[in-house]
Amino acid sequence: MLETGRNCWRIVKADRAAVVVDAANYFALARQAMLCAKSQILLIGWDFDTRICLDYDADDGAPNELGKFLTWLPKHRPGLQIHILKWDLGAVYLLGRGTTILRLMRWARSKQIHFKLDSTHPPGASHHQKIAVIDDSLAFCGGIDMTGSRWDTRNHADKDERRRRPTTGRRYPPWHDATMAVDGAAAAALGDLARKRWALAGGDPLPNPETESDRWPEELEPHFRDVEVAVARTRASVDGSKPVREIEALYLDMIAGAQRFVYAENQYFSSRVITDAICKRLAEPDGPEFVIVNPKTSQGWLDDEVMSPARAELIKRVRQCDTYGRFRIYTPVTAGGDDIYVHSKITIADDRQLRVGSANINNRSLGFDSECDLLIDAERPANAGASEAIDALRCDLIGEHLGVSPEMVAARLAETGSLIEAIESFHGGRGLAPFEPDEPNDLERALVESEILDPESAGDPCEPIARPGLLAGLKARLPFSRASAT
Repeated sequence: MLETGRNCWRIVKADRAAVVVDAANYFALARQAMLCAKSQILLIGWDFDTRICLDYDADDGAPNELGKFLTWLPKHRPGLQIHILKWDLGAVYLLGRGTTILRLMRWARSKQIHFKLDSTHPPGASHHQKIAVIDDSLAFCGGIDMTGSRWDTRNHADKDERRRRPTTGRRYPPWHDATMAVDGAAAAALGDLARKRWALAGGDPLPNPETESDRWPEELEPHFRDVEVAVARTRASVDGSKPVREIEALYLDMIAGAQRFVYAENQYFSSRVITDAICKRLAEPDGPEFVIVNPKTSQGWLDDEVMSPARAELIKRVRQCDTYGRFRIYTPVTAGGDDIYVHSKITIADDRQLRVGSANINNRSLGFDSECDLLIDAERPANAGASEAIDALRCDLIGEHLGVSPEMVAARLAETGSLIEAIESFHGGRGLAPFEPDEPNDLERALVESEILDPESAGDPCEPIARPGLLAGLKARLPFSRASAT
């Protein structure tokens, strides 16, 4: 299925790979890996908040707060260089984050910590990749930003006092997310991608790290060993460059090739192209089932005004095509009935393909914003045996949402032969609730149809409105907006 240059950028070997579910695990593992860094740390993200806690249980003498931790590291690693790249629109939010500005000003005087705002994208587009690379030996790529309101455990407890916003101290809802850890050549490839993005954003070219030591965290058990990993990207055309739509092609290929079922966790379901592909498969008498796990409600004005109405319209369209009853969209709830926000971007086709990344199932992620996904294809000869791990991961994810063991999910799936029947056979407490969208009003429907705020490409005549002049003026006044502080 994989073709470099069409549905992926590179196919590279990983000695080990693992899916890391929820930010409590990711933050702690990333902190442990960065403690072992010797040469280079690359943090590429949509957002960063220096005030978040990485590991509430760590007692190794290093700080647990992200900003203090990154400041502490170079003092104890003389040769270490840390590069942080963040979407430029986030500069507006930094002004309201307490000590964050002071922390960034201190970094601006450092010769080892370099912070840059990424504005190299079309007006209105965002830099949406979430990548961390340590010495080109270990890399994380997925949906988790190192920012506020992301931390949560896999328990998704109704009331967890650690789940509070950095600025207000108020509780935020349970949050489900995921990333993938890889090492070997796959980690080095993500290092190349991150350095290219840094240079594209106007930073000085970065050298490859010299160290080749193992950075894999001891407590992270690999799900895969010696596998080939595909790296797929989205990148809009900027200054005449060729657009990259590998992620869109990969989604379509996974849907077209699925035989039994497609399981997807995603923040959105608002892509016309993906909906058309699903409808085509639902029209087949013996086509696959489709199970989508979404958040019940959206966050932010863009979501409320565009993404939610688009989802409602597309769900209606899919259900009209679902003659054989093979489509379901669910939202997860806690044991107490609270909604769990879904931010993960995971797609699993049968027990053959697993992908984890930053791309949402919306127009922006398929052709407008910068994105990066990783995929493991069990049908490649080098990946023999990967299907068992993919099957186990799907049962593990569904089990988390249902509050049951992966073994129970696997047993029920074996009994029914249907992913939908297996899920709907569990009742009570924590679970997956069928989603019924609200009917969009006329204004919301018009916004959806115009694609003004969720365009399919940078070439659309109705691009998202933006105010780059205002933002550029703000950035010019920030001392940390330079590529480095030498």
